[in-house]
Amino acid sequence: MPQLLLKTRILTVALTVLALPHPAAMAKLRPQPKPQPVLGVRSVQVLTVNKLKFKDLNKNGTLDKYEDWRLSSAERSRDLLAKMSLEQKVGFMLISTTRMKNDQSFQAGQAKEPITSDFNEEDLVASQNMFTRKPLPTPIMNAAGTTKAVTQYHLRHFILRANVSARLTAEWANKLQALCESDGLGIPAIIASNPRNHITGAAAIGTSVGKTVFSAWPGELGLSAMRDLKLVREFADVARQEWSAVGLRKGYMYMADLATEPRWQRIEGTFGEDAQWAGQMMTEIVYGFQGKTLGSGSVAVTTKHFPGGGSGQGGQDPHFEWGKKEVFPGGKFANNLIPFKAAIKAGTSAIMPYYSFPADTKYEPIAYAYNRAIIHDLLRTELGFTGIINSDTGPIEMMPWGAENLSIQERYKRTLEAGVNLYSGTADPANLLATVKSGMVDPKLIDDSVLRLLMEKFNLGLFENPYVDEAAAERLVGNAQFQARADLAHRKSIVLLRNEAEILPLKPKTKVYFEALGNKPVGTATPATSYTINDGKYPVTFVATPDEADVIVLWLKPSAKPLFASDGSPIYLALSKNSVDVAYINSLTAKKTTIVAINYSNPWVIDEIYPKDGSTRIKGVLATFGTTPDALLDIVTGKFSPTGKMPFTTPISEAAVQQQKEDVPGYEEGTGYSLFKYNEGLMYKGGNKRISNK
Repeated sequence: MPQLLLKTRILTVALTVLALPHPAAMAKLRPQPKPQPVLGVRSVQVLTVNKLKFKDLNKNGTLDKYEDWRLSSAERSRDLLAKMSLEQKVGFMLISTTRMKNDQSFQAGQAKEPITSDFNEEDLVASQNMFTRKPLPTPIMNAAGTTKAVTQYHLRHFILRANVSARLTAEWANKLQALCESDGLGIPAIIASNPRNHITGAAAIGTSVGKTVFSAWPGELGLSAMRDLKLVREFADVARQEWSAVGLRKGYMYMADLATEPRWQRIEGTFGEDAQWAGQMMTEIVYGFQGKTLGSGSVAVTTKHFPGGGSGQGGQDPHFEWGKKEVFPGGKFANNLIPFKAAIKAGTSAIMPYYSFPADTKYEPIAYAYNRAIIHDLLRTELGFTGIINSDTGPIEMMPWGAENLSIQERYKRTLEAGVNLYSGTADPANLLATVKSGMVDPKLIDDSVLRLLMEKFNLGLFENPYVDEAAAERLVGNAQFQARADLAHRKSIVLLRNEAEILPLKPKTKVYFEALGNKPVGTATPATSYTINDGKYPVTFVATPDEADVIVLWLKPSAKPLFASDGSPIYLALSKNSVDVAYINSLTAKKTTIVAINYSNPWVIDEIYPKDGSTRIKGVLATFGTTPDALLDIVTGKFSPTGKMPFTTPISEAAVQQQKEDVPGYEEGTGYSLFKYNEGLMYKGGNKRISNK
């Protein structure tokens, strides 16, 4: 070989060797083996393969792909799907209420024994709509006996409504997971819930559980009013820890709907009227509950109600036939999508369409769960959502707006083809199974849905360990450290709106009559929520009667007709029509200088006590959004300086409410609409300047 050629080859080899990554760097480039996870086992055997441990979920003595935690969730899901019968697949596509023993949540008026962590083995078959109390054409099974649901119906998705201790919840969840492990392929359950961490006056099945043993934070509007995204993320992370500790791994929350229609009875569950801000809130909520990706400590978020349910005609709600139309007189349909886009970008695990249908858009006027152009074309294709589409409760049997003339099987066919993956509302898979067996739908739609649902469970780590430490759950849930952060949030959520002559904060030694008014009959005694004894927490003196006071502080808590007691009549926001004794309040304000705090679950109209001409002795106005008396008094007495900002605009009059457009945020309604503006809020330092960016 010529010497020059030999030298050239030697040089080429040397340069190639020099160009190779260091062995340590090469090791980093290779996929790293997953560490051995902790396995939670109750009845199945544990297999040992190459010194690693795996659960033999299908009890065949062999390591199947779906049991192998070293594989991807997608590979495991495909393997398990191939092993499932049609009956198992169909049962897997239902999510229904499940009840602990003695839980009578749906049977008001019945004698109640204490709820225990055992199973409720009774079927709950309803002949009337669980929400509207109207007769149903055909009875439906709202809940199945637990063992029957798991072993006969193959259900693995459940909604827990019971409000009990952390230990009882954890004990029950472990029993449910043990039952699932012992059955068939050993597929674990996923347990969902509505919100459990907020102070609300409108707790109801399907909206919020209300006061619980979990850390108690402001309502959703209050979280928004804080204008503190870091603390919002912290809230979601705290709630995630509490939920996962007791076995709750899926949240039917939060609402990305916009509060553009002030009469809507679900505004309390929104983050307000501004789409961009609601999108930022949803981002922090999703990241706080799920993390950047779903993992073994995550709680999967179900964002609702696509494509936004806040512009119902006349403020009515589509749980009822008279509220089925969603209207867009301001042409703001696209504005509704902004918070959902943010949730999708953050990775929300599921999205729930609402019952309503678009009445004046390019889209077909049929309920969103049936609306392929909305679900498949818009949500899946245009917005790129790849997660689970979870129907709201009962679009097949109870609220099939626009599809009333279709048979039950035709409704299932239509919603499957639109893109629904998980059905809420019934525990009985018979009708869905009959639809599939009839050949009316492409079986690929079933497989696609089951794959998405399996992926969520694998990503959450439920196949390895669905069990929780019951004693640890009791210690963690609602602990003092968590509640201290929630208490800070309460104070940051309160908004100072008016402060004439800088009456607030109240000066030391001021004699204060403080009264919280809900539904207060005229002439009744001072409510228990009044402060008459100062235990040293505040620099003021509390007195027992208004006549003794220098300043009266009133905390009004208006309450509209409950959502599920709606009757289709016009909805009003005036205080007198929402459980507030206006005459009593005016009698007090006529006597003494008054500070009024109003709990805004809706944008109430307060001109009956706060007239436009200023002829009132109300010199300070504050807004609360589900908080505590101590938090309010900390603001009033100056222990905490207010920083909150309004999450929506409040109308100046009832006439303004009747003339506004359902889909238009209050800050765009024009001159003369607002009393308090979106993002308005005063601070003690810096004078009495009103602050607003809208």
